Amino acid sequence: MTAVLPRLRCPVCGQPLTARDRTLVCPSGHAVDVARQGYVNLAVGAGAHPGDGPAMVAAREAFLGASHYAPVSAALAAAAAAEPDAGLVVDVGGGTGHHLAVVLDALPGAAGVCVDTSVPALRRAARAHPRAAAVGADAWRGLPLADACADVVLTVFAPRGAAEVARVLRPGGRWLVVTPRPEHLAELRGPLGTLAVDPRKDERLAADLAAFEVLGHEDVTVRRDLDHAALRALVGMGPSAHHLTADEVAARVAGLPDPTPVTVAVRLTTARRPG
Repeated sequence: MTAVLPRLRCPVCGQPLTARDRTLVCPSGHAVDVARQGYVNLAVGAGAHPGDGPAMVAAREAFLGASHYAPVSAALAAAAAAEPDAGLVVDVGGGTGHHLAVVLDALPGAAGVCVDTSVPALRRAARAHPRAAAVGADAWRGLPLADACADVVLTVFAPRGAAEVARVLRPGGRWLVVTPRPEHLAELRGPLGTLAVDPRKDERLAADLAAFEVLGHEDVTVRRDLDHAALRALVGMGPSAHHLTADEVAARVAGLPDPTPVTVAVRLTTARRPG
């Protein structure tokens, strides 16, 4: 938290924050405590979405911890390495901080901020990497970060909040966006009822990137043989978990081969803030 504190801003008035014991305080007297687990929740307003619950976060930690999405993390790290002197990496909607940790390993001089609305995710993100801080905030309502403070911003399968990304990213800084391709997890849609990829996803991404210079796209496609435990975790960590009970997921998974071949297919888009 100490390394990123100069870039944090009060979510109420936007002024810089300073540390006073385990409390962050701004000049106007607004204060927020750093949780004993190491994260700080700077989300404001009753409308802030609570994010993923404990079961979804545990499923995500189990699935990502088994390296099933390692090629995605590796592609992010390679793209971020184009900014070798980066001082700050911000992962918007970063969940448990898994991808951010891999990127920070590739940038030994950088600190990281994992931003998420989920308290269970923040508890895990706070210990994801020694140089990463976990901060509660909703990108749609404003990131509690200084203008132009970030060298790299990550958005992996998360809401983008393009206006706030443009504000916190320095001129020339890079925005790395990971989105699913149409064939992503296609084998599971019928038997498990997982959601299909929005056919307008590319169109909506282009609109979000209208104010940025798109440097390129990289498609990452791999096949993974997932056992039943991995399949349950995969469904449990995604949006389908909001529509299916754990028993329903387990029953559907039981009808699949063990293991089941599954396609992981994503697109990494690299964009730069002009200026």
